[in-house]
Amino acid sequence: MKELFDKVSLRTSRMTTRAYSTSFSLGISFLQKKFHDPIYAIYGFVRFADEIVDTFHDFDKSSLLERFRADTYQAIEEGISLNPILNSFQFVVNKYNIDHDLIETFLHSMEMDLHKSEYTSEDELKDYVLGSAEVVGLMCLKVFTEGDQAYYDRLKFTAMQLGSAFQKINFLRDLHTDYMKLGRTYFPGLDVEQLDIDTKRSLEVEIEKEFANGYEGIKQLPKGARFGVYVAYVYYFALFRKIQAMPPSTILSSRVRIPNRKKYTLLVGCYVRHSLNLI
Repeated sequence: MKELFDKVSLRTSRMTTRAYSTSFSLGISFLQKKFHDPIYAIYGFVRFADEIVDTFHDFDKSSLLERFRADTYQAIEEGISLNPILNSFQFVVNKYNIDHDLIETFLHSMEMDLHKSEYTSEDELKDYVLGSAEVVGLMCLKVFTEGDQAYYDRLKFTAMQLGSAFQKINFLRDLHTDYMKLGRTYFPGLDVEQLDIDTKRSLEVEIEKEFANGYEGIKQLPKGARFGVYVAYVYYFALFRKIQAMPPSTILSSRVRIPNRKKYTLLVGCYVRHSLNLI
């Protein structure tokens, strides 16, 4: 029966998420149970595409990504894929009516990573962030709002803002790795080797505004989704504050991390605020 294969597929998405991101997995665990597997499925899809462009250096990345794109749409159309990650993803796309434009926009940004190493204008950066982060947030929002289009439309902007903030924090956190290993610079006009305090601060001001907008959306999420997304928000905000406190030279020399002990302290604080309805 296909039900067994679907269960195996969802377990594969869950295993993929837990293997690649302990922080994201932690956030999912605090969503209402009905949201767990759909969000695991979305993450698994996003993770595999990202792996193609960031990791498989000894292979033809363009061919792999194009095959992944074709297999994705075939899975959605047929309602099945022998790739368990895509089988899980197609189920979520079809069940929650996730717009194909969101999927294509995401894949377009992944394709940009194959050919672009430097973003020279704000429009290019916005285009990339839209596909690599904002639409992923919208896919998740489709799940959380469960077919209520008016609810989705009301929270769309804040979800995009939160996704953008998360992605830009990733850019700052991974500045050293992206530049030294992948040869990428995402912020227009930024000379990575000459990053100074004023430039760093201007980037942080923009991120802070997006965080504020994103938080307003979190407060309006359905109860079953609010706490899990809030946990992710608090983790990223702590990472942001740590980056703010660091001189540019430190960011350029190592990847910024939140120690596990600190993560669990943050989690306790999240739970207390959530329990007291202070979110």
